[in-house]
Amino acid sequence: MEGGLSSFWGPVTAAEWCEKNYVYSSYIAEFFNTISNVPCILLALIGLINALRQRFEKRFSVLHVSNMILAIGSMLYHATLQHMQQQGDETPMVWEMLLYFYILYSPDWHYQSTMPTFLFLYGVGFAMAHALLRFGIGFKVHYVILCLLCIPRMYKYYIYTEDASAKRLAKLYVATLFLGSICWLADRLFCKEISGWYFNPQGHALWHVLMGFNSYFANTFLMFCRAQQREWDPKVVHFLGFFPYVKIQKPKSQ
Repeated sequence: MEGGLSSFWGPVTAAEWCEKNYVYSSYIAEFFNTISNVPCILLALIGLINALRQRFEKRFSVLHVSNMILAIGSMLYHATLQHMQQQGDETPMVWEMLLYFYILYSPDWHYQSTMPTFLFLYGVGFAMAHALLRFGIGFKVHYVILCLLCIPRMYKYYIYTEDASAKRLAKLYVATLFLGSICWLADRLFCKEISGWYFNPQGHALWHVLMGFNSYFANTFLMFCRAQQREWDPKVVHFLGFFPYVKIQKPKSQ
């Protein structure tokens, strides 16, 4: 949306959201949509530290790093509203979902080398195609399909998990996804009405914050499930009584 200050980055060439541009700085187009990615980075950093400290498999360290890369890409996109930066936000979204797909399905995949090879080639192919084409609604449909492909496996992990604290993580994952989706849709579909309000609730910024927690809950739940598979005696513990993370006890042989 048009704002007040002049633009450092030039004319807008990317999709805009329901926030006035360049209100607080000529260097940041959508201020709240930009800074709302900070919690995503901090939560992913906490997850990364926990994964490294307890020597989880490298896939989880890569997953947390991918969450941070995605958040940084989103910051650059919303700060500049340039097409190249939008692609730098959208392409890591697909890469991240391919990584989730690998973590969810690889434990039961019979041909271990084929899955990472296929997902890597798929990710490279998508990046090249997305760099040349403006997918628009096609990108959104593609991303939703990737998300939907992960749901059956997540549900299987949920029903086979007996630990109440781990199940609570899965429920928090669903709740944040549901609330975040409502914020995203409201910001996208009712921008004209919201623009007339005295106060803009910044639905897309709330989506970023909720998705930061959503990713953290999903990653922590998956770390618990994987630790169960490896017989590492996982437990969900809470820092300061409310912030969940997974604590494991590996056998001495490992």
